[in-house]
Amino acid sequence: MAHHQVLVVGGGSAGLTVAAMLRNKPNAPEVTIIDPSEKHYYQPIWTLVGAGVFPKEVSERNEADFIPPGANWIKDRVESFDPDNNSLTIGSGEKHTYDVLVVAAGIQINWDQIPGLKESVGKPGTGVCSNYDYKTVESTWENIKALKKGTALFTHPSTPIKCGGAPLKITYLASDYWRKHGLSANVKAKFIKGGPGIFAVKKYADSLTRVADRYNIERVWQHDLTALNPDKKEATFKNLDTGDERIEKYDMIHVTPPMSAPDFIKNSPLAAESGWVEVDKSTTRHVKYDNVFALGDNSNLPTSKTGAAIRKQAPVATANVMAQLEGRQPEKEYDGYTSCPLVTGYGKLILAEFDYDKQPMESFPFNQANERYSMYALKAYGLPQMYWHGMLKGREF
Repeated sequence: MAHHQVLVVGGGSAGLTVAAMLRNKPNAPEVTIIDPSEKHYYQPIWTLVGAGVFPKEVSERNEADFIPPGANWIKDRVESFDPDNNSLTIGSGEKHTYDVLVVAAGIQINWDQIPGLKESVGKPGTGVCSNYDYKTVESTWENIKALKKGTALFTHPSTPIKCGGAPLKITYLASDYWRKHGLSANVKAKFIKGGPGIFAVKKYADSLTRVADRYNIERVWQHDLTALNPDKKEATFKNLDTGDERIEKYDMIHVTPPMSAPDFIKNSPLAAESGWVEVDKSTTRHVKYDNVFALGDNSNLPTSKTGAAIRKQAPVATANVMAQLEGRQPEKEYDGYTSCPLVTGYGKLILAEFDYDKQPMESFPFNQANERYSMYALKAYGLPQMYWHGMLKGREF
């Protein structure tokens, strides 16, 4: 049984950022990362890959290149947690113990929850596509280009999802493409969401509504996709208020699948009833286990699950992990900051930034609810560089 000073579960955005920040400390602790992945993806760019702006390869790097210097890497998955004994078990059956545990295992995409989805998504001729996987993201662009007339559906489930604005962004980009190619009159775009409105922050919701009106996108609220019949090109939706079902015919459907905490977290003592790791929303420390911290998508922090949120959570988690190691109380607090760079068309973006109370927390001295090319350029060209060369290296901004 191996023992570790800090054990980080997950080598995605949150896990690598915290590991790098810890290793950058003058009194750096010993850090071990557990993650089975060979590749690391910058997923926020997949919206633009799905819209034909970039090839998917720009999003992919080797995981090994981003393991922080001096950190150890166990290339395996976690099977179970035993926080009462400060230990966990990995896929090989080995047990590992720790002084401090950081859980940053991301989110689980439940493709099989929608009958008909897994076998049809990304397959030519089905009209079913999704930006939510490296293997399927290019099928979105193929479908957008191929559709000359008919109905295009874009879904957003009622579960929490990574990058809550992404389903809307691809709806706008596809609509902009059809408008630019004179197809607006022939293609009917419908955005169907398992939630009550277009966006949770009114300032940005008002602007996003105007954009949807401009593209003539029909909006349907409180409806979840429950099944696909790819042979008939029919999608079944459930009204979350009444329980009634309705069938929508489509020529193209972009599906955002339902998501949840990973199973090995859901079934562990670390999980809240919701399945996410249960932490204090200010300190990122577990509500029951003082030497356990969680951040990013697998935590129950009540904010959007975005890379921008992780960028602000990571310094807090890092400082509080160091405090725990040194026998001090948590000293740093997270205010719920998150950001959604909402692409509204080719070369246009609304940069939503807000806190736990859904109050705007804007970084720039202008009204970020207005569409701007400068903010689009930031998303397309600036943020990926900040991610690869700054955030994952443990640099604070």
